[in-house]
Amino acid sequence: MSFLETTAGGRLCYHQQGSGRPLLFVHGWCMSGQVWQRQQVMADQYRVVTFDLRGHGYSMVPPGGMEGFAGYAGDLVDLMEALDLQDAVLVGWSLGAQVLLKAFEEIAARVAGIVLVGATPRFTAAPYFPFGLPPKEAEGMRLKIRRNLERTLDGFHRQLFVAGELANPQLQETVQAILAGVPVPSTAAALDGLEALMTAEMQHEAASVSCPALLLHGDQDPICLPQASAWLAEQMPASRRLLYHGCGHAPFLSRADQFNHDLRQFVEGLDARH
Repeated sequence: MSFLETTAGGRLCYHQQGSGRPLLFVHGWCMSGQVWQRQQVMADQYRVVTFDLRGHGYSMVPPGGMEGFAGYAGDLVDLMEALDLQDAVLVGWSLGAQVLLKAFEEIAARVAGIVLVGATPRFTAAPYFPFGLPPKEAEGMRLKIRRNLERTLDGFHRQLFVAGELANPQLQETVQAILAGVPVPSTAAALDGLEALMTAEMQHEAASVSCPALLLHGDQDPICLPQASAWLAEQMPASRRLLYHGCGHAPFLSRADQFNHDLRQFVEGLDARH
């Protein structure tokens, strides 16, 4: 575990191991770099970097506050520059995918490809983007967080997976242990992240992604709908989309072997293209 002082005055916690092409993983809402445990095996071939977004895990909130996606993206830029990550592949899950889209213009010169997992350019539905959740669901989540954050997150963790996805007892135990190890953020950080999700519009940013992209999505994802990544694929001419059948919102946990295989193939394809 290492720490970086950011330009915003925060303290960012990160971890890296292995060598070779950098793979940088960005976690989702109310999570931490801990969720990428099942991807650490990729350090046998690559330089694997994980970190905690501000206000999550062991990363501090800077004096200016959370600042929504602008804050998350700014910290990502700082981390890539401080570690001098070049020719990197960035993997973002859920909120983390939107962080990548927000930061892409500033980091494009350092990026060889991006992988968006359970991604959407807009979390809540609108007349011009029907592939999101009803705004009332997000508003209900806000009320639950204010009442009891830990209970809300317990319910959220259960929502990540669909019926039968964790039927294997050993798999269920492994996944539950990983999620149990994620530090619970403050209520303020959780609410700020939710507010960012409820208001963010990343359609323009998505259309500006010029590098190769891989879109990975559970075909039964109830949190970020699969139709959202289908929309993203149409905006990114150099993209490929794969669905995980019988999966919800976190296939990198429930289908780690397949996920890691697909990620390796994508990176190897970048090497071949280069």
